[in-house]
Amino acid sequence: MEKEDLQILRLMSEIDRNGDYSQRELSRRLNISLGLVNTFLKRLVSKGYFKVKTMPRNRVKYFLTPEGLARKSRLTVEYLRFSMNFYKDIKKLILRKYKDMEEKDVRSILFFGAGEVAELAYLYLQLTDLQLVGIVDEEKKGQNFFGHSIEGMSRVEKNDWDMVLISRLEKTDEDMKKLMARWVTVDRITTI
Repeated sequence: MEKEDLQILRLMSEIDRNGDYSQRELSRRLNISLGLVNTFLKRLVSKGYFKVKTMPRNRVKYFLTPEGLARKSRLTVEYLRFSMNFYKDIKKLILRKYKDMEEKDVRSILFFGAGEVAELAYLYLQLTDLQLVGIVDEEKKGQNFFGHSIEGMSRVEKNDWDMVLISRLEKTDEDMKKLMARWVTVDRITTI
């Protein structure tokens, strides 16, 4: 799915939910520039996906037309298809990583990072014989992660794990350096 189509779908959904939003409010809610909101709205109105009604105090209200609802439905289906394919690819990638670990006789792993990627990694971990022994995330220390208490960097020193899985996609080089500063060797660190 193209980024622009996703932004248009989000815009259509917001207007479908509440057609009274100003362009500035839509910009803020969708976290896209005011100029881009204006461009999208002009284009969507010209294609017949929205009708515009002028309200008192120089405000306008947007209404999705039947053509607009049909377009929104098509974009929603496309988004769902895209999302399903994305999650299938992530599942294959993570399961392949776990298979490689098992072939190297890894039995226990420590997650480094407690976000959405870690949640997916944990769910797919249940399909293996690997055991999660802990999770490290300085920013989320003390919170719960599927029955595990998230710990700080000192957790790495317990050394009751065979491999550290960097379970986030951003700042992996930085995470590697942090782990190596704690005397974790490169052969005991892996990324998704």
